[in-house]
Amino acid sequence: TGRILSMVGSRVFFDIDNEGNFNVAALGKRQPGSAFKPFVYATAFKKGFTPETTVFDLETNFAASGKPYIPHNFDEKFRGPMSLRSALAQSINLVAVKLFYLAGLLDSLKTAEDMGINTLSDIGRYGLTLVIGGGEVSLLDMTSAYGVFANNGVRNPYTGVLKVEDNSGKILEEFRSDAQEVLPKNTTLTISDILSDEKARIPTFGTHSALFIPGKEVAVKTGTTNNNKDAWTIGYTPSIAVGVWAGNNDNQPMKKGGVAVAGPIWNKFMN
Repeated sequence: TGRILSMVGSRVFFDIDNEGNFNVAALGKRQPGSAFKPFVYATAFKKGFTPETTVFDLETNFAASGKPYIPHNFDEKFRGPMSLRSALAQSINLVAVKLFYLAGLLDSLKTAEDMGINTLSDIGRYGLTLVIGGGEVSLLDMTSAYGVFANNGVRNPYTGVLKVEDNSGKILEEFRSDAQEVLPKNTTLTISDILSDEKARIPTFGTHSALFIPGKEVAVKTGTTNNNKDAWTIGYTPSIAVGVWAGNNDNQPMKKGGVAVAGPIWNKFMN
């Protein structure tokens, strides 16, 4: 429905020294790492790509203006031919960059914007690194956008207030649904099928990782930025979307990334 059930903006609101009174969830702009990839995959699936489409995970130089850009995977390995299902489930960077090139920057940004990401308006700032988290977004926008996948392509703008009344009971303000279909249903079902495929993600995340919810089919994606400055885990069922960001307000790196830091928090809440 877009209605916010729960939101935690900081560890301790009254901890002024550590910016505790700043709502990171709603106001913080952080790089999402690989959590951005599903928007690009959704754009490609809209254009006719399928989960079985094969792309080569091989060292590639995406030279732009004479400057080399050679992206690497998290483990510095290359796997050769991969299906898009395996590449998204295992969060393979090189395949995502290739797919971003094929799906198109403008169309991919339009998909993200339609789904609720509203902080990537300066198109000139972004290149191929956007697909692996080169732009800045809020946790609230990201969780809401994943809600579109959960809702078969229908977007419900988020709200934290249902009704405002004065002291006599007169309604001053009231939430009204403004649902819009922004993605084809088949596209969202394809994304959800991949993100809930426990078997497909095992090579990267292992069996029954923090992304696994026993007895439930839950779609989920992680994200980690350079030097583990940001850790994301965002997942959903047809009835709820849950997003977790972990990090330091001053951008100090952490010892671990997405699934290791944000994953257990997400898992416990979702369970």
